[in-house]
Amino acid sequence: MAEKFIIHPRGPLMGRVEISGAKNAVLPVLAGSLLTGQPCRITNVPNLSDVEFMAELVESLGGFTSWDKSSGVFNVDTSRLSKYDAAYELVGKMRASFLIIGPLLARLGRARVPLPGGCAIGTRPVDLHLKGLAALGAEIEHTHGYIEATAPKLVGAKIYLDFPSVGATENIMMAATHAEGQTIIENAAVEPEIVDLANFLNTAGAEVRGAGTDTIKINGVKEMKGTSHSVIPDRIEAGTFMVAAALTRGDVMLTNIMADHVKPVTAKLKEVNVQVTETEDGIHVKADGEPLIAADIKTLPYPGFPTDMQAQFMALMTQAKGTSVITETVFENRFMQVGELKRMGAVIKIESRSAIIEGVEKLTGAQVNATDLRAGAALVLAALTADDVTEVNGICHIDRGYYRLDDRLNQLGAWIERAKENA
Repeated sequence: MAEKFIIHPRGPLMGRVEISGAKNAVLPVLAGSLLTGQPCRITNVPNLSDVEFMAELVESLGGFTSWDKSSGVFNVDTSRLSKYDAAYELVGKMRASFLIIGPLLARLGRARVPLPGGCAIGTRPVDLHLKGLAALGAEIEHTHGYIEATAPKLVGAKIYLDFPSVGATENIMMAATHAEGQTIIENAAVEPEIVDLANFLNTAGAEVRGAGTDTIKINGVKEMKGTSHSVIPDRIEAGTFMVAAALTRGDVMLTNIMADHVKPVTAKLKEVNVQVTETEDGIHVKADGEPLIAADIKTLPYPGFPTDMQAQFMALMTQAKGTSVITETVFENRFMQVGELKRMGAVIKIESRSAIIEGVEKLTGAQVNATDLRAGAALVLAALTADDVTEVNGICHIDRGYYRLDDRLNQLGAWIERAKENA
């Protein structure tokens, strides 16, 4: 049964919070385990529904998984991988499941995968993935909503991406680990999650160089081995808690965080009058001083301001003095939180791919709906400073990317109840 959050205003957030492992890092790593054919041990795995979906998908293909959710240790063994045909009911739940096409093609010489689901923020086409796989020698067919790729042998190639797509970079990089010769990916994505995947692949016996730059070189190997790998902290979850501290005028220490990964968020928070300090323990966010002031942002691929933080920052700007302009350049339909924020009293105007936000003194509690993961997070943050109770429906989206966001905010002083939607 669907659940909702009932959020009561309570004042500044105070205390410490440990950041979870990165959702957008662990999912490609689990896809990459299909390449090894041996047991792998993944640690710092966040307890999220998306990880559950990926585990189901791996098992449906003949793999074995076990997951100790309390410790974050995930064991996966794909030595008995036998199926190349992914079920629609599994892939349709989550876009990241499309990352199995590269590893399946490299390991089995064939893959049949439905077009992905799980995303309401734009079209996010997979054409760059397919062009890259075709350049490695795969034959691609698109029939009845499925992509079928076949290649008795993959051969290294030089591949230029028209856009530095994270998913395409990951899929091509994984497929190329078993290609004959060298593959060069130009205009590759440079996100930390790309580096994390490359580190996993290299410890498993791959030869990947240049991850984190716009040119990645992969020398193909015949086989890979089992390995252990610890997933990086989630920079988007970290950014969300940083904004939560700022929005409530709180004082929060974040641990298990990589400061370099959140530089764009740190810079913007400082610009709007929030104190952000790096310490030996992590990052300290303090916002109990000067009033928040408006600032403009423009989303860009890493190391620019992340599109996954745009909605949360918009919630922050509703409480800043002055006018802010947020320009979304990555996805064409990522202002889905705007209508819901306006229900809470926000003053926002959309012009093409920009949102113009006029700061208000206070938001008002209302019934709102989380249409996607980050929009849902923004509504939760906004509700923390509203002048009355807010009900956020559709929190299944939030649970996909944040481990028990309600409980962890409550530990910092928030008052959030989880209830059935029809209660």
